[in-house]
Amino acid sequence: MRVSDLLELLSHGATIEEIVADFPALEREDVLAAIAYAAVQTSHAVVRVA
Repeated sequence: MRVSDLLELLSHGATIEEIVADFPALEREDVLAAIAYAAVQTSHAVVRVA
């Protein structure tokens, strides 16, 4: 399952518990790791232009 798939499920209101129940190959830690990965990938420096 892609990170984007997990994020989409979460953004539509699915809970972590629901996701792991629907996808037995996943554990809670997998979903949390996907969220952490997404946070790192979307982090960027903010440059202010005067």
